[in-house]
Amino acid sequence: MKKRILLLSLVVTFFSCNKSEEEIVFEQGKPIPVVEQFGFKYNDFNVLNDTIQTGDTFGSILNQQNIGDQEVYNIVEKVKDSFDVRIMRIGKPFTIFRSKDRYKKLQAFVYQPDRGSYFVIDFRDSLHVYKKIRPIVIKRKTIAGSLDGSLSEAIEKEGVDASLASKITKIYAWSIDFFKLKKGDKFGITFTERFIEDTIYDGVEDLEAAFFEYKGKKIYAFPFEQNQGSGKIDYFDDEGKALKNFFLKAPLKYVNITSRFAKSRFHPVQMIWKAHKGTDYAAPTGTPIMTTASGVVEQTGFTAGNGNFVKVKHDRTYSTQYLHMSKILVRRGQRVNQGDVIGKVGSTGLATGPHVCYRFWKNGVQVDALRLKLPNSEPMDKRNLPRFLSLMKPLKRELDSVAQLKDKK
Repeated sequence: MKKRILLLSLVVTFFSCNKSEEEIVFEQGKPIPVVEQFGFKYNDFNVLNDTIQTGDTFGSILNQQNIGDQEVYNIVEKVKDSFDVRIMRIGKPFTIFRSKDRYKKLQAFVYQPDRGSYFVIDFRDSLHVYKKIRPIVIKRKTIAGSLDGSLSEAIEKEGVDASLASKITKIYAWSIDFFKLKKGDKFGITFTERFIEDTIYDGVEDLEAAFFEYKGKKIYAFPFEQNQGSGKIDYFDDEGKALKNFFLKAPLKYVNITSRFAKSRFHPVQMIWKAHKGTDYAAPTGTPIMTTASGVVEQTGFTAGNGNFVKVKHDRTYSTQYLHMSKILVRRGQRVNQGDVIGKVGSTGLATGPHVCYRFWKNGVQVDALRLKLPNSEPMDKRNLPRFLSLMKPLKRELDSVAQLKDKK
């Protein structure tokens, strides 16, 4: 039988508590706060909090509360239409409420599949089960700051969940090379956050506006639904130009450029001067390689020079190729979407270390991807521009004003 932890303290820090002067009880002259959660006053019960562990089942948990197998079967049959006991997963929390007398009779079982909801099986009087959804409160926030390290660190410094950094990098993936951001570069972000029951933080909800300083210029991002009611959101700058380009800036998330496209360079393996018709990105072996645009896998294979490689045809004009992979994860003829992982970084072929050589074709000619001006996808419809500008301008003013206040501190 697994050892369970009985909560002797009635102070619950994770959940919000409701108390008033009339509800405060005293024990040995000391006040004990009344804790209420799931519709139960903890003070009225013997409470056990735990999580589902390997090997646990609904039956085994109830068995430990002196509920026999036949009775467990009857309970499961009665509640199966409202609560399927098979949905319980390892690591998810549950709470057992028992009587405070010496019999510790089971009064209720609460299972939390996620932080936003819970199931209650109430054994008092007549057995019944129900599901409750915790109310979600959305709070709006604007922050501004400057980089002194990674974007995640800068955002955390402002007291915000670092997951916001991931959302930002995805939105700006087509317009900012985050490897080239510098210390001191400024940013501003307006966004909303979710709070369960107004107090439990549940992450970032939506991004309303942002700007980043990049190469001395502010690049703004504003979400906008061109076709109202479609649910499709694209991001545009303050002039209504789409941020999303046809190609990602790089095939890796976090990389170092070690060699650029060149008409002539000294090859470190062949020891001769020759053209380098690609961009080398160094990264540890096994790092995921992404296709920079959607398309169809045109070739996969191995050559002595390229090692394991994948070539993707995007349309009649553009193709890309990814060399020196340790592992190929796609097959010829397969359709891939922008950002899909198509292989892993390696050092196969003529390579002195793990990296991916990224090659780019335009109209059948290899070109420098870093110098190419790539097309935007779904440009702003001119008819939508007035509506966009009316929504964008107050958001921009708010961002700029918060950033100015931050600079004055």
